[in-house]
Amino acid sequence: MAPKNKYIPNFKQKYYEEIIPAMIKEFKYKNVMQVPKLLKIVINQGVGEGVTDKKAIETYANEIAAITGQKPIITKAKKDIANFKLRKGMPIGIKVTLRRNMMYEFLERLVCVAIPRIRDFRGLDFKTDGRGNYNLGIKEQIIFPEIDLDKIYKIKGLQITFVTNAKTDSETYSLLKHFGMPFKNIKK
Repeated sequence: MAPKNKYIPNFKQKYYEEIIPAMIKEFKYKNVMQVPKLLKIVINQGVGEGVTDKKAIETYANEIAAITGQKPIITKAKKDIANFKLRKGMPIGIKVTLRRNMMYEFLERLVCVAIPRIRDFRGLDFKTDGRGNYNLGIKEQIIFPEIDLDKIYKIKGLQITFVTNAKTDSETYSLLKHFGMPFKNIKK
């Protein structure tokens, strides 16, 4: 039996109390289990200068850890590429996979705090991979309030992937729209 004062993130509570009933009504699902849900959020950052500068990887890893609240793993090159002076096993990127409560907390900070801080923002494009997953590219990591502008190494972008179990792109669009993602007005 779970304790009565167990912490539940706001967006997780919103999903169960508001989004599920709204999506059942919108898509005429017969069962609650048919409603798509967010499975995980993957934050990815390529660090090309990590080949020559070892401190860059460590600095970017600390920034991603501050943004997500979770220590990232360092991805390494799978093969040699002579043109890039890259050898197999060299660090070339950083990756964090968020699930459960951490995922909902990050989504809330992204939607409510970080996205409104994007310069000249006119809405997000909605382009999926056709399997219910949505990719979002951020050009500057400084939109997150956890980043101290005086201590950044270099302004760098990052890739955020929302992995859902939705069957169609319209279900993914509706799910993320209910969470408050500010998409451009598009025709579904």
